[in-house]
Amino acid sequence: MNRAVAIVTAFVLFGEAVGIFAVNAVLATVTENQNMSLAGMDPKVMTTGTWVLGGVSALLLIGCGLIPLLAGVRDRAPGRFGRITLIGCAVVHGVLGAVTVGLVGWGAFAFMMVVLALLVFTLLAYGPEPGGDDRTGDGKAAPAAA
Repeated sequence: MNRAVAIVTAFVLFGEAVGIFAVNAVLATVTENQNMSLAGMDPKVMTTGTWVLGGVSALLLIGCGLIPLLAGVRDRAPGRFGRITLIGCAVVHGVLGAVTVGLVGWGAFAFMMVVLALLVFTLLAYGPEPGGDDRTGDGKAAPAAA
């Protein structure tokens, strides 16, 4: 079941990358077609910035999606960098979920929480084994000081 959840998490992140890029593409196109400006900023700068934001966000989500995909295919836990990246991605999804409930609605919040749950489950499923090499001590309690 660990493999399946990791692979599903990867494909959900890939789908989210496509969705984020598509939303930013629509916003950039509307900004360009309407010749919109914000506080005197050049409309071309706003359009370019929207395209760049969409591309960078999509690339980051694809990068985050590759980590659980490789973990699921190899059936091995991601390394330290991979775990830190997934934790960061989970934190971002939690914060964005809290923001989207007020701005977009409960449907977007539910989607963000599903992605957060998949990320957390992937991290927990491939966590350190009890009694494995990641233990910090020898299992003996230190004597109490009198």
